[in-house]
Amino acid sequence: MAAIPHLRPAPGSIPTDPGVYRFKDGVGKVIYVGKAKNLRSRLSSYFRDFAGLHPRTQQMVSTAADVDWTVVGNEVEALQLEYSWIKQYDPRFNVKYRDDKSYPYLAITLNEEFPRVQVMRGAKRKGVRYFGPYSHAWAIRETVDLLLRVFPVRTCSAGVFRSARNSGRPCLLGYIDKCVAPCVGRASPEEHRSLVEDFCSFLAGDTGRFIRELERGMAEAAQEMEYERAARLRDDIAALRAALEKQAVVLPDSTDCDVIAMEEGQLEAAVQIFHVRGGRIRGQRGYVVDKITDVGAGELMETFLGQLYGALDGTEADESGGAVPREVLVSHEPTDIDAVTAWLSARRGAGVDLRVPQRGDKKSLMETVQKNAREAMTRHRSHRASDLSTRSRALNEIQEALDLAEAPLRIECYDISNLQGEYAVASMVVFEDGLARKSEYRRFSVRGSGASGTEQNDVAAMYEVIGRRFRRYLEESSRSGEVARMGETGEHGNTDETEVKPGKFAYPPNLVVVDGGLPQARAARRALDELGIDDVAVCGLAKRLEEVWLPEDEDPVILPRTGEGLYLLQRVRDEAHRSAINYHRQKRAKALTGSSLDELPGLGPARRAALIKEFGSVKRLSSATVEEIAAVPGIGPKLAEAVHAHLTGDRSDGRGETAAQHSTDGGGNR
Repeated sequence: MAAIPHLRPAPGSIPTDPGVYRFKDGVGKVIYVGKAKNLRSRLSSYFRDFAGLHPRTQQMVSTAADVDWTVVGNEVEALQLEYSWIKQYDPRFNVKYRDDKSYPYLAITLNEEFPRVQVMRGAKRKGVRYFGPYSHAWAIRETVDLLLRVFPVRTCSAGVFRSARNSGRPCLLGYIDKCVAPCVGRASPEEHRSLVEDFCSFLAGDTGRFIRELERGMAEAAQEMEYERAARLRDDIAALRAALEKQAVVLPDSTDCDVIAMEEGQLEAAVQIFHVRGGRIRGQRGYVVDKITDVGAGELMETFLGQLYGALDGTEADESGGAVPREVLVSHEPTDIDAVTAWLSARRGAGVDLRVPQRGDKKSLMETVQKNAREAMTRHRSHRASDLSTRSRALNEIQEALDLAEAPLRIECYDISNLQGEYAVASMVVFEDGLARKSEYRRFSVRGSGASGTEQNDVAAMYEVIGRRFRRYLEESSRSGEVARMGETGEHGNTDETEVKPGKFAYPPNLVVVDGGLPQARAARRALDELGIDDVAVCGLAKRLEEVWLPEDEDPVILPRTGEGLYLLQRVRDEAHRSAINYHRQKRAKALTGSSLDELPGLGPARRAALIKEFGSVKRLSSATVEEIAAVPGIGPKLAEAVHAHLTGDRSDGRGETAAQHSTDGGGNR
């Protein structure tokens, strides 16, 4: 493995100022982003002793075809630009921290008229306030159940809420006083929101105020000899104190800090973070990372702080720890601690104390967090050791079986789904390094398919979709190339702000897999040949015997049934099939439920809504008599006859519910 000669910038062309640099591959995709106090010193290190580089750094430099850089004023600006570019380009050779599990949060949907308290996982949504993360969902439910005695806010789903509102009867929680039942008007939107705000304040740490108010009320009720009310308030106080006991007190009440510990290995690292608010542990979270390049613990910690706090504005109220607290305690000092501290302070809008604790309670807590990171590393190694080697073996098996020049690091798979030629759609899924990259999935509505559900129709659809996808690739590659040339100031110098974000189809795969046999594979190859693309391999995977078909061969390639290569191709094909079927069902359902009434003249949105509300579905409406339809408010006898005739006419032409039970995949199977 040798460095690419033309990649080395000309001597003296690299400035000695602070800045950020980007390595790009042959199609212009950014594969690595880095920052440096001295750009010349840092970039020269990649080419001075290539053989002495870390193997993964060698792979990155060998994959790259170009490098450019941007000079900034100081190290803080370099830090900000690096985090911004990593978020924008998602480079495959940069360190990426990911959750070691999907943690549940206690979420309050403040963006709704009547906010709901619920358990949520996954990506955070705008307008929702989160508390946590918690180790287990049952811990959240136990806490909420205790707090509903004092803060009886809504916890029901949207469906249950609508049903209660329509029936005028609250659910069970409304009857047992664990919900103020805003669904039936027992509380106005303002009253319910005030209750929700108190609920959030208690979880955020303002606990003493509510306990004191309840104790005062209990004393007053006792003096007035209202012993039942006093007993209820006593139980409410006990419930709040029980909820507080579930959160361990580890530091003084005024302490707000994040405690971050890292356990580093040769090829990976594990990070654990405890979020301490008001002296109590409000949440815990773990991350793991595969080290792509040879970086130390200080640089890993610096990268982690950027990814942890870079997504929010620093002042956003987020009990998960996403907002920057007053103190950030770390087990390893970042490489450039002054620049990171200044960046965190700017995001918080106030000073931040970033340091390694040396003594006292905070050092003891750090040791506990470090122990958790060590255990997380042990679990990660046992779980991932076989997975990394398995993916590499699968890619190597595919490379050898298909006689490819290099391992197919990016695989795209296409599948066609239709119902006898109707509602034809296609899916494109992307796997990089053997893992699904769902952000780059695409879907197509097939335009030129024929009228029958034959194999030939699927072949024509495959030809159309492959042609459309790679035509877009050529257009976007040409456009991005023109923009890059407009912004150039030198061979490897700074680029102008005219640079645009790459398009959705800007990057080609190493291998195109189509769901089907030889006809589908040849259709894909023909579409690529007509566009002049000869550096993308094509194969088809037939379901019946799991045979791999190459466009130029009359006989299939048989991969070992127990091999990792065939298993990876099957996973890619099945994912494309799932995506295509889902899109086909969405399109078909929309056509079957919407078009029948939409096409009828004289039936506006209000009358359509009244009919659907009365009968529940188009299928029930089509079974109703003219008299039943005419009984709907706003629908007269004449319009009822027209609706009945229109729907029964639709049912008789063979496109009803029964015929729509199955869809056709790209391989011709139903």
